[in-house]
Amino acid sequence: MARQVTSTSLTQAVADHLRMRIHRGDVSPGERLPAERELAEQLGVARISLREAIRQLREDGYVEVRRGSTGGTYVTELRRPAEAWRARMREQAGEIDDILDFRIALETQTAALAAHRKTEVTLAPVQESLGALRDVIGRTAFRQADSRFHVALARAAGNERLTDAVETARGELFSPRDLLPFREPVEETLRDHQAIFEAVRDGDADRAAEAMRAHLEGARRQLRAIVFGADDDDPAWSSV
Repeated sequence: MARQVTSTSLTQAVADHLRMRIHRGDVSPGERLPAERELAEQLGVARISLREAIRQLREDGYVEVRRGSTGGTYVTELRRPAEAWRARMREQAGEIDDILDFRIALETQTAALAAHRKTEVTLAPVQESLGALRDVIGRTAFRQADSRFHVALARAAGNERLTDAVETARGELFSPRDLLPFREPVEETLRDHQAIFEAVRDGDADRAAEAMRAHLEGARRQLRAIVFGADDDDPAWSSV
């Protein structure tokens, strides 16, 4: 029997979609969401459904509505939702490892396919994302450049379902930099991304997959340190 779509489930779907976009860094703290009419058109939903979704996000601490000439809906500093996510990860044993296991399985195959199917056209956005990462200043720019690389690589694999799955999986995890005031690991991330890119560019699927695996295992260590406690001797966790 077909599942009935209600206004409540649509509102929840819109709220979940926007929450995922915030989680993976498409929209960062302090940034403004598009105007209501524009955003509703982008999502293909009625404005009343969008309004209810925004209300949910306000209650959960994701966005705030400002009035005046520069008014609109802005992403908050995310302290409350980030800490709620952190608490949930602590309570649900193995959740982080489940998500990272899935990402490793997904993105190693994505990197391998990108290496097999590489063209100058598909490589260009991946290479451009490396330049963006080299030039980052601040947390927002770092989040966006990091996300840009992973999505560009997924698109280079030439499979829309893989691209959607990569974006969804990334949305299940907060960017680690949103949780605690550690410095952005630009050099480490750039080194990893460069290794993945070079393997893809060379058409070496095995090396591309292994470089991606190493990169995501580093993300696993980083996330576990943030959620369960950082190792003070690890230089990757130096404070800003």
